[in-house]
Amino acid sequence: MKASETRLLDLLAKGHQFVIPIYQRAYSWSSTECDQLMADIERAGSDGSLNSHFTGSIVHVEKGLSNLTSQEPNLVIDGQQRMTTVTLLIAALARVLDGKPDGEREPWKGFSPPKLRKRYLVNDDEDGEDYFKLLLSEKDKETLKAIVGGVGAGTPELRPVPEPPGQG
Repeated sequence: MKASETRLLDLLAKGHQFVIPIYQRAYSWSSTECDQLMADIERAGSDGSLNSHFTGSIVHVEKGLSNLTSQEPNLVIDGQQRMTTVTLLIAALARVLDGKPDGEREPWKGFSPPKLRKRYLVNDDEDGEDYFKLLLSEKDKETLKAIVGGVGAGTPELRPVPEPPGQG
């Protein structure tokens, strides 16, 4: 096993897809954990002297690096609560920015709704479940797919979530 320091957004951007294995617990963060993560993000973002901030570890098995699995997606072993919460925050940010006038939709370089979606939420050139960068375990999968799939292409309205191949 190899540990490395990586920015969470870089991890989400570089990974084609992250899957929470069925043996991991369902999403269970309360407002307390979410508030703490948001406070950490706000503090790090408002302090220009901080180059980075440790928000916790995410342990994942990269595709092609494990003899234990032949699955293509990266399997998230630990940190799924944090990764899911950040995904939800990015989806919410994209949706809020969609409602802004054209000149206000990219408050920081690289943070326009289409860029947020394509880098961190979806694989725009894929269909079915491959479309989503993060797939949760069965209990939460459809909810996250509806939230992420619903922040589509320039409209704050929900759009249909693509069906996985063979299920339509």
